[in-house]
Amino acid sequence: MKSVAICPGSFDPITVGHLDIISRSAKMFDKVIVVVLINSRKAGGMFSPEERVDFIKRSTAHIPNVEVDFYDGLLADYAVKKGAVAIVKGLRVLSDYEDEFKQALTNKKLAENVETVFLVTNTEYMFLSSSVVKEVGNFGGDISDFVPPEIKQDIIDRIGER
Repeated sequence: MKSVAICPGSFDPITVGHLDIISRSAKMFDKVIVVVLINSRKAGGMFSPEERVDFIKRSTAHIPNVEVDFYDGLLADYAVKKGAVAIVKGLRVLSDYEDEFKQALTNKKLAENVETVFLVTNTEYMFLSSSVVKEVGNFGGDISDFVPPEIKQDIIDRIGER
């Protein structure tokens, strides 16, 4: 049986920090499914779920054991449906841990055979989030070091439309 892991997120947009966690996960598991989920605590979003899926596909095309999907439901249900053994979450700073820990406990209650694995971000990405990308981009700052090159122009174009 092949090990399947889920890397969930809103990815609005995907960053090089996200890509680092995905790449490292792909070395640990036979198959990694990056799934775009709708975060009910975040309003709207800059990019549609379909655009986010496209961005992730383009950014991970070089990683053969990565698939990309969208799901509008409970992560635990999705993990069970896909036969996942793990949910992989990246942790940047201590404040991430509290929320992620609560989510992990909830997912364990809903899907007892699915473990949550926390990967600590590389220090160069500790400050980085999708919100930072949007903030820097909105003020005309250079986002080259923050996002995969495959999608940089798409993000700049969207910011310019606003």
